[in-house]
Amino acid sequence: MTVSIAITGKSGSGKTTITKALWHVIREKNPDKSVLLFDNDLTGELGHSFGKDIRQTIYGIRSGKHEYKTGIPENMTKQEYIEWALEDILVPLDDNTDIIVSWLIGSKDCRCPITRQINDALVKLISRYDFVIFDCEFDLKYLYQLVDIPINVTLVIARPNEASVHLAKRIEEYSAKYAAGEQLGVILNKVNKQEIEPLLELLNKYDLTILGTIPKDDLLKENRVSKESSIVKNAIEQLYYRLNIPQQEEIQ
Repeated sequence: MTVSIAITGKSGSGKTTITKALWHVIREKNPDKSVLLFDNDLTGELGHSFGKDIRQTIYGIRSGKHEYKTGIPENMTKQEYIEWALEDILVPLDDNTDIIVSWLIGSKDCRCPITRQINDALVKLISRYDFVIFDCEFDLKYLYQLVDIPINVTLVIARPNEASVHLAKRIEEYSAKYAAGEQLGVILNKVNKQEIEPLLELLNKYDLTILGTIPKDDLLKENRVSKESSIVKNAIEQLYYRLNIPQQEEIQ
């Protein structure tokens, strides 16, 4: 059974850095398990953080603009074609990790068959992995318009100020129906120690579930592309066991 984790929040909140740190922690704790990194953010930063300039996307398949690595096999149904095309755009990062990029998506309101066919093909693809981590746009709605699967953990990433916390509350409300009762909470990112007390007042004011805080890492300013941070990774390690993620012995 696939464990699904969605990282949401405003652009610039640190979603991609946290997605990558969480991937590192999951790989270390579950070295034999497979992971799909799913870049659902329009910026495409996740691929860049691994040194990959990924141009082949799910949107390319939908729009008919994808350039395939090999010739298209003959005598396939449309559903088989989409499943084959998704395999074609998977980019391996290591023996147990692949990344896929969505870019623009179609609306669930669209009644064209390809919307359902892409959804069904993605559900089938995702089910092959032990973990899938979605680096999302603003909230879960954008992801849901592409693929409808149960999300075990939804993390709303927010900066430590009132405007960001207020927005996190809106994201939590927007995402709640798509999270379907599973774990949904806020991680405060780039936090200085002196900010903790005022933050607690803000969290009480907006009635937010706080899952953890991540200290500010000034070195990230000098290392924007890779999104690597030992400070962020250590913080994710500390809060990992608070997440609704089965431990290694439970994932068989």
